[in-house]
Amino acid sequence: MRIFTDLAELKAAKGEHLGYTEWREITQDRVNLFADATDDHQWIHVDPARAKEGPFGATIAHGYLSLALLPSFTAELFRVDGLRMAVNYGLNKVRFPRPVPVGSRIRAGAEIADVKGTPAGTLAALKVTVEVEGETRPACVAETLSLLISEAFYASS
Repeated sequence: MRIFTDLAELKAAKGEHLGYTEWREITQDRVNLFADATDDHQWIHVDPARAKEGPFGATIAHGYLSLALLPSFTAELFRVDGLRMAVNYGLNKVRFPRPVPVGSRIRAGAEIADVKGTPAGTLAALKVTVEVEGETRPACVAETLSLLISEAFYASS
């Protein structure tokens, strides 16, 4: 894990790759729980028998499940000391180039794409790539936005 002492140090690291997370297995139970949480019970995700005969030969994770794991992946990659809080601000671009078969393992790598001050705090953009073990094409590529609010910024507001 990369630890930044403050937002200035994070900004100075623009363009740096933060490394990779540990591998995580995508289980059918996890996919089913995500389907329940999102009311997306499409058979390619939750019906192993039918999915075996489908285009992917097995059930696959929802693309949005890969996306939903990004906050926990990025928390494994870096932190900034001296923050009052950090909130999800959104996404600039998301793509799902390949499916994630149930039973496969995924991990994420991230690059600091941009860090800039705003009236609301510091906006950090990360390019996060989710990989499937043994595959060359990524499962998800997303530019995430996080609003970072330092103790000093909070005190001056």
